[in-house]
Amino acid sequence: MGFEPTLSERENIILRYVVQQFILTANPVGSRFIAKHSNLNLSPATIRNVLSDLEYMGYIDHPHTSAGRVPTDKGYRFYVNTIEKYQKLPEQIEEEISKNLENLNTMTDDLLKDSSKLLGAISKEIAIISLPQISEGVFKKLDLVEISSNRIMVIISLISGLVKTIVLEVDCEISSDKLSAVSQILNERLQGLTLRQIRESFVDRMKDVVHEKSGLVRIFVNSLDQLFDDFPTKSKIHLSGTQGILNQPEFSDPESLKTIIEVVENEDIIVHVVQDREKFSDDLVISIGEEHKDEKLHDFSVITAKYKVGDVSGIVGVMGPKRMDYSKLVSLVNYFSKNISNILELKK
Repeated sequence: MGFEPTLSERENIILRYVVQQFILTANPVGSRFIAKHSNLNLSPATIRNVLSDLEYMGYIDHPHTSAGRVPTDKGYRFYVNTIEKYQKLPEQIEEEISKNLENLNTMTDDLLKDSSKLLGAISKEIAIISLPQISEGVFKKLDLVEISSNRIMVIISLISGLVKTIVLEVDCEISSDKLSAVSQILNERLQGLTLRQIRESFVDRMKDVVHEKSGLVRIFVNSLDQLFDDFPTKSKIHLSGTQGILNQPEFSDPESLKTIIEVVENEDIIVHVVQDREKFSDDLVISIGEEHKDEKLHDFSVITAKYKVGDVSGIVGVMGPKRMDYSKLVSLVNYFSKNISNILELKK
């Protein structure tokens, strides 16, 4: 990377003004507009020179059809990195969110699905909420329930209060006494381990009982990923708010509309976004345009935060055009994250 010059105070102020106005209006911002509507007390000629310098440095661009400038990915990144204080949400919006979330179904999956609908409706962007990443969750207990002569339900409870249920097929009917005996062995030997540790060490921990008569432990050995891995990635992500984003001016032409539909309908794109976010240690992550690996996301920005319940976490966020109100949306995503964490903690 080459040397990146520090912006002067004047360049900083004008660049931030261009970004803010473009976010508000979706129209390129020209020197006459800045001179007339800002409090800079600078002539259009002086502002024009500053805009030329900012364009040369790659912070803004000059659409062919307009005399005004628009921010580049680099300009948006500078703007986001220099936000000193995120916009506080209006009290009315905070109350609406809290009230709606409190009234939602308290089953984790339903709660997150309904939360994504609420976030999409308020943000007017695409809302993304994932189920918690439970592989690092600590095992609390396991219950075995007979459903039919050849099916049993495995209920795995974590210290965090989260529960995972799986139905397993068995070769023959297993008595309730045998189910109780096997679950007791499993609970004694798996207590206090994370699901990842269980998955990695289960065979060693159970080698002396793997051939017990019911064959149940052997079925567990053959179903380790299903039992002790995270929720299936595609089924653990809830998307909402497509209608709101389609009303944005960026998607008024057919080609742009096609792009947003492809992104929403291609689950793998969103899955990779969530998986990337889960690896970050930072709670808040903002990615802009070409910072995304997938070129289909080069016209989008994504803001995500982690919500936490005990020792596990999930992702809540929004995806929309790069011309999004970052200050407001960061506050909105953070507020949802905090509220979802609180509600799930109360369920424990």
